[in-house]
Amino acid sequence: MILEGRVALNGETAGIGNRAIPGSDEISVDGVIVETVVPLKYFALNKPRGVVSTADDPQGRPTVLDYIPEEARRDYRLFPVGRLDMDSSGLILLTNDGLLANRLTHPSFEVSREYVVEVEPEPRAIDLARLRKGIELEDGNTGPAGVSLRGRLGGRAMVEMKLHMGRKRQIRRSFEHLGLKVHSLHRVRIGTIGLGALRPGDYRELDPREVKTLYKRTGFEV
Repeated sequence: MILEGRVALNGETAGIGNRAIPGSDEISVDGVIVETVVPLKYFALNKPRGVVSTADDPQGRPTVLDYIPEEARRDYRLFPVGRLDMDSSGLILLTNDGLLANRLTHPSFEVSREYVVEVEPEPRAIDLARLRKGIELEDGNTGPAGVSLRGRLGGRAMVEMKLHMGRKRQIRRSFEHLGLKVHSLHRVRIGTIGLGALRPGDYRELDPREVKTLYKRTGFEV
């Protein structure tokens, strides 16, 4: 990475053999500052519906940080990795690691995200095929997606979707484009991290092996 010119030391391109003093010198990779003093923290949260995916909210609505106890985040400037809209639920990651957050959300790394969507009426085979190929929305094509029908109940269907890129409210807008109503949207996986047994509002701290796997998934060995 140094040879490729991707590492900077105090704003200047770093070279092999350069040294840095933690807390004094600034190191960045691909323009993202690397924390050298504050311990890095990583949490997985099952975001409930009605909660905003921001660190704070001017309107006073509950945020994802409200679900991490004060004692667990007091000394860390945590922020959510990516977004889930207010009406959606499921897995969201929170961290103070800007480098990993950038790599997880940048389209070039194609980190997959899996969702379970309850829609009505049941989508036709042609609808599923269009979702797999990509839907043309007003701001561009959504791109290919993994799509499968998980179940049916009372005129509704549960659809599993796997995306590698995402536009704003892409899933909801795609189904609406096909004339289907979304009743619920739940994210169950980000890259190698699954929601597991976390109940709505519950969180857990990622273990070092999980963090290493996330970095590896974005092509960065730690």
